[in-house]
Amino acid sequence: MNVLRRVAREFFGMFVDDGSLALLALVLVAAVTAGVKLLALPPLLGGGLLLVGCLAILLQSVRRAAREGGR
Repeated sequence: MNVLRRVAREFFGMFVDDGSLALLALVLVAAVTAGVKLLALPPLLGGGLLLVGCLAILLQSVRRAAREGGR
């Protein structure tokens, strides 16, 4: 049973290395989708928001990793 847990943890870790990065990306996608569908934002604006938001989330994650790696 312990081996199955380790395998599952490793498998999950291959796709989600940084939990907050994945969570923030999902929240961003949900928010932009809601904005496009419910608030009638133009799809091109939604795409731009996704691009800028994903880049901001990635930059924040890289900065945090660099700060933690320097210790």
